[in-house]
Amino acid sequence: MKIYNHFSEFKRLNNAVVTIGTFDGVHYGHQKIIKRLCELAKATGGESVILTFFPHPRLIIDPENQDLKMINTINEKAKILAGLGVDHLIITPFTRDFSNLSPSEYIKNILVDTIGIKHLIVGYDHRFGKDRAGGMPELEAEAKTYDYKIEVIPEQDINDVAVSSTKIRSALLSGKVALAAKYLGYNFSLFGRVIKGDKIGRTIGFPTANIFIEETYKLIPSDGIYAVTVDMDGQPFKGMAYIGQRPTINGMTRNIEVNIFDFNQEIYGQDITMTFLQFLRDDVKFTGLEALKVQLQKDKEDTLAYFNTLP
Repeated sequence: MKIYNHFSEFKRLNNAVVTIGTFDGVHYGHQKIIKRLCELAKATGGESVILTFFPHPRLIIDPENQDLKMINTINEKAKILAGLGVDHLIITPFTRDFSNLSPSEYIKNILVDTIGIKHLIVGYDHRFGKDRAGGMPELEAEAKTYDYKIEVIPEQDINDVAVSSTKIRSALLSGKVALAAKYLGYNFSLFGRVIKGDKIGRTIGFPTANIFIEETYKLIPSDGIYAVTVDMDGQPFKGMAYIGQRPTINGMTRNIEVNIFDFNQEIYGQDITMTFLQFLRDDVKFTGLEALKVQLQKDKEDTLAYFNTLP
C-alpha cells in the first residue's frame, strides 16, 4: 500500500475506486466496507483508494472540545489498512481551509481532478464540504457531469459501524479489553517509548518499564492491571501492565507501566508495543509497599494462569 500525507504527493489515477472516512479502529464494520472497496477495484480493473483525515475533523471544527480519543494512531491505522489489501491511503491534513471547500469544489478539485474517481463507495448519510452541506444529492448530480458511479452503503451497515466505534471506546474506557477485541477483530495495543521512572517497582521485586505515549489523542484504557504481551523488535514477551496514578505512594500523575516476565535488560529509549489481552483488577490503594508486593505476586499468578488458558 502506498501512503500519501498530502494531495500533492498523489498522482492522479485513471480508474480510482474510492471510499472516505476516519475508520478509527478499522473494526469489523469498517473491514466490511474495505473488503467491498477492494473487490470492486479488482472487478473493474481499478485501484482502491481510501481518503482519510488527520487530525480528526472534530478536533479542528470544535477545537475547544479535545475529549475525543482515537482507538488507533494514524500509523496503527495505516498498518491495519495495508494488511487488508488497500492500494492507496491518502492522509489528508484536515485544516480550516480544507473544511471550507464547497461541496462542488470538494468533488471537482479532490475526487475528480486530484484522485481520478470512477467509483465511490459511501454511506447513505455521508456529508462533506463547508458546513457539511454536501450529501447524496450533490454526489449524484455531479456523477453525471464527471462520469463516476456511486455505491451506497445501507443505513443498517452504517449504523453498525457507528455503534461499533462507540461500543469499542466505551469498552476500553471501562477496562473491557477482551470485549473490545471482539468488536475490533484484533487485540487493542499501545505503542510507546520506554522512559525512566522512579524505580520503586524494582525495590519490591517487580521492576516495570514506564511507557510514554507520544500521541496525546490516543485512547488509554481505564486504570487497572492487565494481562499483556510486549513486542520488542519482533520478539514477544508476556507481562502484566499497570495504568493509574499509583495511589499507594500518593502518585500525582497517571502512569503506564509494564512488568515483563523473565526479562532483566535495560531498555530505556526503546520503542515497544503492548497488547492488552485481559483485565485483571481495578487500581486500589494499599497500606504500604509490602501489601502492594503481596498483591503484585497474586496478580502475576493470575496473569500466568490466564496465559495457560490460551491455545
